[in-house]
Amino acid sequence: MSDEDKDSKTEDPTEKKLSDAAEKGNTPSSREVSVFATALAFYIYLVFFLPDNMARLSQSLKDIFEHPEQWRLNSSQDLISLFFHVAKEGAMFLLPVAVMFIMFSFTASAAQNVPSFVLERIRPQLSRISPLSGFKRIYSIQGMVEFGKSIFKIIVVAIIMYFVLRNDYYRALDAMFSEPETIFARLSAVIAKAMIVLLFATGALAIVDLFWTRHKWFTDLKMSKQEIKDEMKQSQGDPIVKARQRSVARDRARRRMIDAVPRATLVITNPTHYAVALRYEKDENEAPVVVAKGQDLIALRIREIAEKNHIPIFEDPPLARSMFAQVSVDSVIPSVFYKAVAELIHRVYAASPQSKRVT
Repeated sequence: MSDEDKDSKTEDPTEKKLSDAAEKGNTPSSREVSVFATALAFYIYLVFFLPDNMARLSQSLKDIFEHPEQWRLNSSQDLISLFFHVAKEGAMFLLPVAVMFIMFSFTASAAQNVPSFVLERIRPQLSRISPLSGFKRIYSIQGMVEFGKSIFKIIVVAIIMYFVLRNDYYRALDAMFSEPETIFARLSAVIAKAMIVLLFATGALAIVDLFWTRHKWFTDLKMSKQEIKDEMKQSQGDPIVKARQRSVARDRARRRMIDAVPRATLVITNPTHYAVALRYEKDENEAPVVVAKGQDLIALRIREIAEKNHIPIFEDPPLARSMFAQVSVDSVIPSVFYKAVAELIHRVYAASPQSKRVT
């Protein structure tokens, strides 16, 4: 992406852009949080599970080496039996830490983002095996950040451990020459202290990386004003097309309204600016219904059709304006107009069929 493109992306991503990114598997995820969770799992295992597991494994190996007569190797079956016994003891020793690694890693991932199955992540892509794409990823900003975090973990953590554990260096060496029963106790104390230092370091790094990862993810998803406009067009429709559709709908409604004028019982006019055509039949409705209404040119068109079809036309400007503003087409007139309209309908029924205009 060029600098010009980056400069144009000044707007925060929309909800649709964020949801689309999540559907494609593009979510902010800090690797350092998983590293911290793994280190925490190992520390818990080291403190609460390792002593008992180590004692059980030591006792099992001690029985094998001190009492070899219990494990005769006269046949392949004996060898397989010994192998499965050692494998079982080793699995029992490693199973708790393996389960804790999986649980803590999953929890760290789920805490950052809701777990979801994304096919896009497993879809074959040539860019994933392309040397050029790999080179760009390594020397990109994200690659430099990952490299910086690695340097931090190696150098800073090593320095901290040096100052914290320098007094335990000779103690660890002395433990190598002590009784076998005490080797593990001495070394485990040194390892536990080292893990505490590692937890603090990785925890601080995880917090910083978590904020950095989310900030970078949000920044990468920023949009330009044109992209926001294009997205609105896609989600809500092109305004020009929608305006055209509304115009076509109005034209169709206007034609249907004009076609309904010959069925009117009377027309009330302004006399030239407004026209409202009413239909009243006792068998159809309890009150008159507005079948057409219009202003200016449409009002003139309603008058022309009414005159052609010998429909009485009444000039009553206040009534015409009020009904035009308050009553929609195909709606019954409100009760407030009953008296005025009833008088006009009475005049229609009282007039001769040849009457074309009543003033």
